[in-house]
Amino acid sequence: MSKTIVVNNIEALTNSLDLNMEKDQRIIIYGEDAGFEGGVFRATQGLQAKYGEKRIFDSPIAETGIMGTAVGAALAGLRPVVELQFSGFCFPALMNLFSHAARYRNRSRGRFSCPLVLRMPMGGGVKALEHHSESLEAIFAHIPGLKVVMPSTPYDTKGLMTAAINDPDPVVFFEPKRIYRAFKQEIPEELYEVEIGKANVVNQGTDVTLVSFGASLHDCLAALKSLKENSETANISVELIDLRTIKPWDRNTVINSVKKTGKLMIVHEAVKSFSVSAEIIATINEKAFYNLKAAPVRLTGWDITVPYALGEPLHMVSPERIASEIVKLAKIEE
Repeated sequence: MSKTIVVNNIEALTNSLDLNMEKDQRIIIYGEDAGFEGGVFRATQGLQAKYGEKRIFDSPIAETGIMGTAVGAALAGLRPVVELQFSGFCFPALMNLFSHAARYRNRSRGRFSCPLVLRMPMGGGVKALEHHSESLEAIFAHIPGLKVVMPSTPYDTKGLMTAAINDPDPVVFFEPKRIYRAFKQEIPEELYEVEIGKANVVNQGTDVTLVSFGASLHDCLAALKSLKENSETANISVELIDLRTIKPWDRNTVINSVKKTGKLMIVHEAVKSFSVSAEIIATINEKAFYNLKAAPVRLTGWDITVPYALGEPLHMVSPERIASEIVKLAKIEE
């Protein structure tokens, strides 16, 4: 019987990086304060002392340089895992990520790939300053050649990071800040992978398909708990799907669920327009339109810059709002 450990998301991330560095000498880790301090959220704490300054080190606060050197390191045979402190500061890095890392397989007609992982803390809910709370996953998912990951549990965090490191192409690994230390989970001690592109059906149901990912998944779980505790709504059967990965996303699992329930709701923090939810609904309209019993619903952030601390709760999608919309959707007759 395999051993287990009980960890939160940040500890699962550290554990995955540690075990992968131990296994593969090609892996290097660097970023803003990623070395001596162990990152602003301490995701790499203790790793420099264990593996040395040549394999894990601090970079200048220069996102362009971090991404550009990661591309070169990957092409030279290393496996760089680089960290930008917050996703809202990623834009100087996008030239090298979008125009080079994402294109090398196509540019070389398959002769070369660019195996790197870009880690970024993201999302709101922690009353942070401007540029610290964005949810930008849809921007990255739009770019051919990139994979985009956003785990919601310690189990998935560890397994998806391992899969991202082993992937031959660049992977953007989003880490929702507000669930870094929100809860703990028992997970395997040894290395394992969670397949990129495979969703997790968290809860089976027959009345409504509820799709989410990242920190928003836990708002959905809280909403389902409140429905079950209310005698008037306890009989609503919701199938909750955690996408785990934004690109590629598990189209078949979502399509098959909607064919079963006939009703779809999507929840995420990011703004509504041109979002992941828009892509999912467009796909359902193409592949399962005649199975729909009601118009799909999406609960998202508003189309605004994420507000400062006092206004931030109004921007976030609360469990109460999710529960209310599930009830409305479930009551719609064919």
